[in-house]
Amino acid sequence: EVAESGGGSVQPGGSLRLSCEVSGSGVLVEIKDMGWYRVAPGKQREWVATVTSDGGTKYSAFVEGRFIISRHNAKTTAYLQLDKIAPEDAGSYFCYAETAVFVAGNPFRFWGSGTPVTVSS
Repeated sequence: EVAESGGGSVQPGGSLRLSCEVSGSGVLVEIKDMGWYRVAPGKQREWVATVTSDGGTKYSAFVEGRFIISRHNAKTTAYLQLDKIAPEDAGSYFCYAETAVFVAGNPFRFWGSGTPVTVSS
């Protein structure tokens, strides 16, 4: 339902552009926020950035000023531009798409299976 792409290997200071596309039954419901989390080896999952349905953006402190999240006009595709990539940015990046459907009081999210970012010189 959610597929990420664009990960790869990059040198410190380099750039990557990650994409996230909602498909299948995901396009049959209203998608609200979309965003990214990451998981580095041996670390807990970290929230990276969110883009709302009206284009508003929010960033974690450790990526603000270096990463840019955006959304396609169709609102079912989101992008994460990673610039000035640092070694600590390495990990698997997971996209989510939050719907207007609530389950047990919480908005239901579709999740992707992740795309890897490797940082090495």
